[in-house]
Amino acid sequence: MPPGQPKTKPRACNYALQFAAGEFTVIYDAEDRPESDQLRKAVEIFRSTDDDLACLQARLDLYNAEESWIARLFTLDYMVWFNSLLPGLGRLHVPMPLGGTSNHFRTSVLRELGGWDPFNVTEDADLGIRIAQLGKRVAMLDSTTFEEAPTQIGAWIKQRSRWLKGYMQTWLVHTRHPFALWRNVGWQGFFAFHLFIGGAIMSALLNPVLWIFCGLSFFFDWTVFGGPLGQDLLIVSGGSLVGGHAILTGLAVIGPLRRGLGNLAPYAFTVTLYWMLISIAAYRALHQLIVNPFHWDKTEHGLSKFSKP
Repeated sequence: MPPGQPKTKPRACNYALQFAAGEFTVIYDAEDRPESDQLRKAVEIFRSTDDDLACLQARLDLYNAEESWIARLFTLDYMVWFNSLLPGLGRLHVPMPLGGTSNHFRTSVLRELGGWDPFNVTEDADLGIRIAQLGKRVAMLDSTTFEEAPTQIGAWIKQRSRWLKGYMQTWLVHTRHPFALWRNVGWQGFFAFHLFIGGAIMSALLNPVLWIFCGLSFFFDWTVFGGPLGQDLLIVSGGSLVGGHAILTGLAVIGPLRRGLGNLAPYAFTVTLYWMLISIAAYRALHQLIVNPFHWDKTEHGLSKFSKP
């Protein structure tokens, strides 16, 4: 890269886009192991569909899931995201945040969009929303790319903080003009954007607050509001908290069973601890958004015993 700021992956992608001469442009991370027929599958789908299909997102999975607890939970997280949630968004034809790697683009669409936002540290999510605003769509590709999961909790928190900081940036940028967003993506796309981008941020930030509120109420008979209102708030917040975690646990159990990885299913019952770590990452992301919004926390790879030269 030529000297300059910001030192981010999307700035590097924009620089490289100048030299992309093909009809299609694909992003892979350096440690990725895509299935060998993935490029052929992508081209075949592009050739057989209309030009409104701008991008294909392959499933992501982790090849070192058995290495540590955090790698196992990260694998379950990926299974829910890439096997349940993103395919659902694709079927609804609403904005789909991309996964950052194994993104297969029509090069012409990338150039029409002006490439990536070099200041967004989750440039993939932002680009997925901008594709939808252009009137194009993203679809899932029935192919898997395997990558390396962080094996230490500290490294995982740094990576998740960067992702959540980018989600915050994306949500703030695209809500500056809410009526334009509604007009460009429709009411379904508008609510899906706020649910999956804004909701991911708010749930991570509010999760520990709900736990504290419910714990104080149940064990110390403490309420913010007295009377019936206080009881109703306790029931709603407690029910949402327990119900939300029950749904996440259920999805995390179903995912590995559907993929024939039943050995991972018992770890789904620790997803509540995983969500507490996500909340820690979210508050770290919020702090960074205020004091150092464009800093890129790099994730070191090649540390896994399953890595190869």
